[in-house]
Amino acid sequence: MSTTDTATPAPPQPLAGVRVLDFSQVMAGPYCCMLLGDMGADVVKIEPPGKGDQVRQSMGIPMKGPDSPGFLALNRNKRSLELNLKTAAGLEVFKQLVKTADIFVENSRPGVTARLGIDYPALSAINPKLVYASISGYGQTGPWALRPGFDLIAQAVSGAMSAMGRPDEPPVKSSIPFADLGAGLLAVYGILSAYIGAQHTGVGQHVDTSLFEAAIGLSVWESAEYWGTGQPPRKIGTANRMSAPYQAVQAADGWFVLGAANQRLWQRLCTVIGRPDLADDPRFRTNGERMRNLALLMPILEAFFVERRRDDCVSLLSEAGIPAAPVLDYRESLASEQAVARQMVMQLEHPVEGTINNLGFAVKMSITPQQVRRAPPLLGQHTEELLAELGLDPEAIAELRAAGALSP
Repeated sequence: MSTTDTATPAPPQPLAGVRVLDFSQVMAGPYCCMLLGDMGADVVKIEPPGKGDQVRQSMGIPMKGPDSPGFLALNRNKRSLELNLKTAAGLEVFKQLVKTADIFVENSRPGVTARLGIDYPALSAINPKLVYASISGYGQTGPWALRPGFDLIAQAVSGAMSAMGRPDEPPVKSSIPFADLGAGLLAVYGILSAYIGAQHTGVGQHVDTSLFEAAIGLSVWESAEYWGTGQPPRKIGTANRMSAPYQAVQAADGWFVLGAANQRLWQRLCTVIGRPDLADDPRFRTNGERMRNLALLMPILEAFFVERRRDDCVSLLSEAGIPAAPVLDYRESLASEQAVARQMVMQLEHPVEGTINNLGFAVKMSITPQQVRRAPPLLGQHTEELLAELGLDPEAIAELRAAGALSP
């Protein structure tokens, strides 16, 4: 009796068969749509002819092709369609595309999509099951809704900048654009929730989030401190608002962080630095006292660590079971053994740039792992392919070009 071995086909990715129309630019919207694409969605990036997503030309870093590193970082697993929605012919093609879509994402200022005739009421009338997501500076309603919104602005008006940096220094912006990226993540959360709901009800809905709300929504400790004390949170550098010592410390050759965030770890730290007396010092005996006297505590700790090398400090603390780690730059972090083990850097093949680096998938799926199916697209790279999928023949596509709906 013989048997024939047959390989079990891999299960489809979670969002295989789901079509996303990405009508967004720069960061929050493209990041949201890239994450959906990584999970298997067919993401169609709709771009204005000739110009495309404005981040294609930003950053000022010379590349082989026309697209910036920023664009390459935010737009894998997408197809690019150049389409001029300001022409009647282009708008008609877009509406046909909407009929095939499950999700639509835009990050224009409120009112722009209404003027184009592609706001939520217009598109839901075409496709009632469509999940329509808007990411803006301040949201679709409220007295600030029409103000321009950028990550810098959101960090400022959310309160975040007032609480970042060291005391008595100017306001500090986080170099990681957490308002932009946070809004993209919140949009994914809202989109997938609405999409699951639509599978049950047959009706989509409008998902509305903003950079402002993302920056506030992530301010969990800061808002808790404000409501608990009645005072706006102050700048505390790298320290923690709830526990001490829990911050960056200077060593002889660099910086590291330590997290003696509870009483047991604090007592261990006192032993490690040869100061068991500090554990019973009334200024530092409890976490509350350590927080109140942090300005007195840290010079005592730093006097021990500043005479030792960074890696020796980390080893000494780690061996005692006290959380500690070196402050790495991005060269060190991305090359670290943990980043390598978790595949947080991967290579893609781009038609112009050749082999390029991208950040790896930050979520791991045990049965349906994310895949890079497409490199970041060239502007309009898939225009004819997508129009053909809508049933347009070469003659019809030529007519669209003549009508100004597509690039010449």
